[in-house]
Amino acid sequence: MKYKILTLLLLFSVISSAQQTLNLIPKPNSVELKKGHFVLNKETVIVADENSFEAKYLQNEINNRTGFLLKISLNSNSKSKIGFFDMLMPGVTFEIDSLGNRSINRNKGKYFLRIEKSEITIAQCDDIGNFYGIQTLLQLIPFEKKNEIRIPCLDIDDQPKFQWRGMHLDVSRHFFPKDFIKKYIDYLAMYKMNTFHWHLTDDQGWRIEIKKYPKLTEVGAWRNGSMIGHYTDQTFNDIRYGGFYTQEEIKEIVAYAKERHITIVPEIEMPGHALAALASYPEFSCTGGPFEVGKTWGVLEDVFCPKDETFAFLENILTEVIALFPSEYIHIGGDECPKVRWKSCSHCQKRIKEEHLKDEHELQSYFIQRIEKFVNSKGRKIIGWDEILEGGLAPNAAVMSWRGTEGGIAAAKQKHFVVMSPGSHCYFDHYQGEPKNEPIAFGGYTNLEKVYSFNPIPKELSVDESKYILGAQANLWTEYINTPEHVEYMLFPRIAALSEVVWGTSNPKEYKEFEKRLISHFEMYYKKGINYSKAIFEVTSKVQPAENGVAFELKSVNPNGIKFTTDGSEPIANSISYEKPILVTSNQTIKAAYFENGKAKSATIEQPFFITKSTGKKIELVHQPHENYGIGGPFTLVDGMKGNTSKFGRDWLGFWGKDMNATIDLGKTEMISKISINTLLSEGSWIYYPKSIGILVSKDGENYIPITIISSKEIDENKGKIVVKFDKQNVQFIKVIAENNGIIADGKPGAGSNSWLFVDEISVE
Repeated sequence: MKYKILTLLLLFSVISSAQQTLNLIPKPNSVELKKGHFVLNKETVIVADENSFEAKYLQNEINNRTGFLLKISLNSNSKSKIGFFDMLMPGVTFEIDSLGNRSINRNKGKYFLRIEKSEITIAQCDDIGNFYGIQTLLQLIPFEKKNEIRIPCLDIDDQPKFQWRGMHLDVSRHFFPKDFIKKYIDYLAMYKMNTFHWHLTDDQGWRIEIKKYPKLTEVGAWRNGSMIGHYTDQTFNDIRYGGFYTQEEIKEIVAYAKERHITIVPEIEMPGHALAALASYPEFSCTGGPFEVGKTWGVLEDVFCPKDETFAFLENILTEVIALFPSEYIHIGGDECPKVRWKSCSHCQKRIKEEHLKDEHELQSYFIQRIEKFVNSKGRKIIGWDEILEGGLAPNAAVMSWRGTEGGIAAAKQKHFVVMSPGSHCYFDHYQGEPKNEPIAFGGYTNLEKVYSFNPIPKELSVDESKYILGAQANLWTEYINTPEHVEYMLFPRIAALSEVVWGTSNPKEYKEFEKRLISHFEMYYKKGINYSKAIFEVTSKVQPAENGVAFELKSVNPNGIKFTTDGSEPIANSISYEKPILVTSNQTIKAAYFENGKAKSATIEQPFFITKSTGKKIELVHQPHENYGIGGPFTLVDGMKGNTSKFGRDWLGFWGKDMNATIDLGKTEMISKISINTLLSEGSWIYYPKSIGILVSKDGENYIPITIISSKEIDENKGKIVVKFDKQNVQFIKVIAENNGIIADGKPGAGSNSWLFVDEISVE
């Protein structure tokens, strides 16, 4: 391998003081600050081949920031002229492998950045290193139109920890034009991400031209309307919507990504999420159609029928896809495949019998394994969502773990490669700020700090097993995201937190230090025209138990700037300054905002409190909520805050396939006669009302008396908001058991999968 050195030549200038703070993201492995500065000005020369992409890229980026259009030349009259050499910088050492070759580890991208008073040198260990060194250098160059820019002298020795550092984008639910896809790739490059997972097909749209099957884009790329508002609203427009990428456009985008050292992994969904394809070619379904491209979000029941004609169809599609994308992995989806059609399909039942399969789950495994054999025959590998574990994992498949970390753990223990992408930390379609102040999102609450706290290697894995964790990626599903500006808003600044996680230098204990570095990047976002979220300035809250109520704790980038009111009025600069948690013992509405120099820097958060005899009391759960929807833990049910039914974020507890069995200890015997509890229905998100709700009371915590059992019919009639009144009882303990809906019935979104049960405040009066 040829090792290059890319060097910048500068006119010599002596600077008196050194910059002490470097706001670099991802944080490098090693930084040594030195005395003095390098001066960047219009006379600076980039010493490189004039046809070098990296040199042109650097020239363009510096010009955008400073207005300097630097000369690129292999021949410079500068006294400190340095060109390309197949040698190492003084003081830099490489490991030597058994063949005598320079090496570092399996992860490409090691680089050295040396900034001296008269020159800047980027030395690489592989082809990617130069580009990553350039990205680091660019973060040291401000957007300033001045005669000269001073950059501190330093040495940086850096390399990534994880091989897979990815971002996903769904273009099926909403389509984004070619130029924005390129911009999205640039955003990944800014933070040294190396994988773009491009979700190209789904029920709501087929976005890639397949020449052998033109109806995939003639029919499948267009739907006759879309859902508007939240899924629970069930409202639609009738506007024809769609779009697709030609193969020439895809070649252009792949080449664009390659220059930026980003691999595009295409996703062609199968066997489920196939309605757009079946609307185009209904003969590959179980029923024969006819079908319409999906207008609603969620999981739809018509899927590919695993007959030989279908496999030929998919193999022909994959042949064209593989020719367009040089990636090692081809993503084949494999998730959320309802078995309803398969159960009643003669072709499917015959296949199960002929292949000696146990059931429809093993039929899905057969489907995936057969596709894998074909992809392997083309010299590629498959990766799929963690459902491909069901019924037996294909021999060479990699797993993308999204329903938590369990699937990734299971795959790694089976010695399969894994990309971690759990919804708890890596779903950027979740709310990133106070849900009440955010645009409609899918649900959940994944703020910046939570992303930064993620560790892609689960503690359950041994050292050897952890070697199968390739890395991590965040997913951006676009049911509720229909413009490039909204994509940017959901991406930034969370991508910065993820980049440091997958680079391997994040430290959750030093989140505040990361936060300070990140804020300095906001000027760059602004100058680049990026529509980024400012939720970092938002006042966030946490509720703690307190005597006769709760303590409402507020946080922001600078707690001294928080102003609040307790009478429901808007906070202003001379409102009460926050100093300590606010004691809440009666019904009231608290509003708070963050101020700087007398001006509001954040949106106002508004929190109504409803204080009852259960508020702030001790509560225990038999089953803990799912990590995606359990940020506040059991206390969420007695914190005095009621959840928004259209924005099920942090104020709800979500139980996947489990009952909610809660016991509240009032601390002493109390006279009660009314208990209220809220549950949620959102079938498109697999959230169902409980089958029943049982309420029992006790004086001693051992002997319980049943108060009532509320049927599913009653729950449905009351739209999940249950109020139970009864004769006065003198009790200390209250047990509320909400029975999970169980396996989702055929004909319903998510059929065959576990139901979600969402529960909110349990109020006792």
